[in-house]
Amino acid sequence: MHPTQFSSGDVIADRRADYARMLAENGEHEAAVELMEQALELVPDWPAGLLRLADYAEKAGQAEKAIPALRRLLVLDPEDLFGAQLKLALLGAEDIPDQPPSRYVEALFDDYADRFDTALVEKLDYSVPAKLARLIVEHEDRRFDLAVDLGCGTGLFGAEIRDRVSRLEGFDLSANMLAKAEEKGLYDFLAKADLSLEATESGLFDDGLAESRADLVSAADVLMYLGDLANAFALAAQLLKPGSLLAFSVEDAGEGDGFILAPSLRYAHTEQHVKYRLDENGFDLVKLSRTTIRMDGGKPVSGILFLAGRKA
Repeated sequence: MHPTQFSSGDVIADRRADYARMLAENGEHEAAVELMEQALELVPDWPAGLLRLADYAEKAGQAEKAIPALRRLLVLDPEDLFGAQLKLALLGAEDIPDQPPSRYVEALFDDYADRFDTALVEKLDYSVPAKLARLIVEHEDRRFDLAVDLGCGTGLFGAEIRDRVSRLEGFDLSANMLAKAEEKGLYDFLAKADLSLEATESGLFDDGLAESRADLVSAADVLMYLGDLANAFALAAQLLKPGSLLAFSVEDAGEGDGFILAPSLRYAHTEQHVKYRLDENGFDLVKLSRTTIRMDGGKPVSGILFLAGRKA
């Protein structure tokens, strides 16, 4: 169950919230706001209720109600399971954070794991794993000794690269995603890791796993859940042998030199930001390719595929 569906513990408040949800689904957001306010009068410190109120208020154009609800939510939930900080940033009430809350991303994908492959590939026409694997092979058609798949998810990229890799390691923040990947039998090693943390805390080097062990590191549709890419590229540099390859995708933010937070609560990055962070972490750009990476709301999402080499 997704955290937004958590009960308030009060039957009447839950009923009002259910009715508010039906109104919101019908586009009646102002009426939904009123009902959620009534529900929260009964249970003022209901985190999921505060999130719903903020969501309906934002859609009703009532930022003056959404912002206090999100601020209260952050007080009740300092780990920010619900991504309130990101939502406040979109409303212009906070600066865009360099990284999203790890607990928010973890909960998002734990909930998504069971339907991930079907939703992403069949419904959203997701194509990054195959395109990224093709980019690698077109540059260097060979077998890799050890590949590390960062943010491996259910193993979609692993399936594309497995026959070209002697050993394949997968890391993800979501335990449920890792369980799905394990079911496919593609990976020689799977473990939990957080790319927003420093190397010693990330999980990438636990249990005696060595630095400079990989000749290929991938991050297929992972970096849109990070803002500033400095730490992610620093981790990749520590994983890779000199002269080895880093392959990844980003959502394209267009012109500029930084990154943006999209209404989807995913980050998009400019080509310039990516190139700058690659260079400062010891990478040379080998190749990039602009492409559609998925559909979202019936519209194509533009992205950039990158292939970079770890400097000798």
